[in-house]
Amino acid sequence: MYQLKINDLSEQEFLTQFWQKKPLLIKQGFSNFQDPLDANELAGLAMEDSIESRIVTNHNNEWQSHQGPFEDFEQLTEQHSTLLVQAVDHWHNDAAQLLEPFRFIPNWRIDDLMISYSTPGGGVGAHLDQYDVFIIQGEGKRHWRVGLPDPSLKQFTQNKTLLQVEAFTAVIDCILEPGDILYIPPGCPHEGYAVENALNYSVGFRAPNQQDLLSSFADHIIDTESGQKRYTDHNLTLRESKGELSDTEVDKVKVLMQALLNDHTLFKQWLGTTLSQPKHDMDLMPVEQPFNAAQIADAINSDDISFERLGGTRAIYQQTADELLVSVNGENYSVPNSDLNAVKLLTDFTGFNAQQLKNTAPSLVFIEIFTTLINEGIWFN
Repeated sequence: MYQLKINDLSEQEFLTQFWQKKPLLIKQGFSNFQDPLDANELAGLAMEDSIESRIVTNHNNEWQSHQGPFEDFEQLTEQHSTLLVQAVDHWHNDAAQLLEPFRFIPNWRIDDLMISYSTPGGGVGAHLDQYDVFIIQGEGKRHWRVGLPDPSLKQFTQNKTLLQVEAFTAVIDCILEPGDILYIPPGCPHEGYAVENALNYSVGFRAPNQQDLLSSFADHIIDTESGQKRYTDHNLTLRESKGELSDTEVDKVKVLMQALLNDHTLFKQWLGTTLSQPKHDMDLMPVEQPFNAAQIADAINSDDISFERLGGTRAIYQQTADELLVSVNGENYSVPNSDLNAVKLLTDFTGFNAQQLKNTAPSLVFIEIFTTLINEGIWFN
């Protein structure tokens, strides 16, 4: 539906020259761009309890942030206001298509699609993000300034809710028109203000930090009742100082902890779970009359059935010596290595037809897992 053109660069040239290195203005990255929704539809999503939204206003340099859901839009004034809605790809299939051209980045790195609607002068102020983002201009125009990373820049909080950054020197200063795209790497200060009523689409990427990863891994160890091995010191000898914790003991504790990270099976199980876990609610609708594996097998043998993946679904796989570990929305499934092509259909694409799946000769194990995903509403036809 959307065809991405990165100026005169190939996808690999972009990755080599710009990804996580420097910002890039992509003029007419999407030619003849058509918005997948309008401001009224976005406002409708912002009224839902399950969807994260907020309105940011900046009247007379006084910043205010209001959390949704919203019953009305009094705060979305004719000037200096912005409505932001997170994870729209989880709830709007047409909007979710905007993520597809960016899947030359591995699936597990793609986070979600945030959409904003701003009235003239509206924005969220100059700020830093610690993740990569592509910002697509939809309806209207928006003035953007983007700088290079500068550790000396000071951040501060406006009205206790908006983390902003002090004035910076811009290396990109432009007005985006429909179909234009900005790529902004982590740590680059940026600010955008609507010139006229404007829709913007932000494709964000996951970049977990060490604290997040270690905390999640610790939770997994507890949940799986792993890590039961205790500290031992069979060769303990007398020492001069009873209060000393020796370097040898420190190293033994470190080895005890590292043994869990070195447990290949435990680590991959945890990593699949955590990296496939959606951060936001999804529009799940389990089927009323669950299918059985035989029915799905019959469907796969049909020629006129297509399967689609629910927007926001996170599906990844890892290869091990004995099997494939498939992770979908925080759940792990094991399938035979012979199902690699079937698994690629499931994780690489958001849709495929029955003939494509049939050609992979899926195992009964795969069909049973696929049946579970269909019954949960993650895949549908």
